[in-house]
Amino acid sequence: MKKETYCLLEQYMLCCMTDTAHDKEHIYRVLYHALEIAKTEQNVKYDILIAACLLHDIGRREQFENPALCHAAAGSEKAYQFLLEHGFETSYAEQVKQCIKTHRYRKNNPPQSLEAKILFDADKLDVAGATGIARTLLYKGIVSEPLYCMLPDGSVSTGEQDTAPSFFREYKYKLEKLYSGFYTKKAADIARERQRIAADFYHSLFQEVNSAYQNGRDTLDTLLED
Repeated sequence: MKKETYCLLEQYMLCCMTDTAHDKEHIYRVLYHALEIAKTEQNVKYDILIAACLLHDIGRREQFENPALCHAAAGSEKAYQFLLEHGFETSYAEQVKQCIKTHRYRKNNPPQSLEAKILFDADKLDVAGATGIARTLLYKGIVSEPLYCMLPDGSVSTGEQDTAPSFFREYKYKLEKLYSGFYTKKAADIARERQRIAADFYHSLFQEVNSAYQNGRDTLDTLLED
């Protein structure tokens, strides 16, 4: 890819990124993950891969404004139109579009091309380990969701049976389960290295907040008079 082309795509991406949890640094990390994965694969179309990585989250604003929209679908259309308007061939724009459209985990719409699979894996890696924990906490703060929910008996919920949103629920429903289903061996290897870090953080946080309630409540009960 020519540097001029890269700069054009990068500038468009920068104009679209407004979400703190899905900011430009997330885009660069996904791109760099993808390039690292691509080193271990054969016949990678780097012009397709780089463009798809740079533009994969440009539909986030639309989804944030209307949660009924899928940012992958919205972003793929935006990318397609942008590329056509700037003189790229239709076949190229279509391949980039398909990569972006399938980068979000959906069982009925899996990535097909090698570049789409690499983007999928690279994006998924940025939700793994310590980085994924930090990004999730950032997002929960943006939408004013709590770290955890309380059970009827006054204890801290692990998040497993929760219906209300929280960080613990997000961990149990999503973060804990994302370490399988990678398409490339390189991404799967990196994910395994990060899995323990995320699990250790969750368990440590749960133990800290849970013990605070258990010990604190007992102490408070002894100090309160009928």
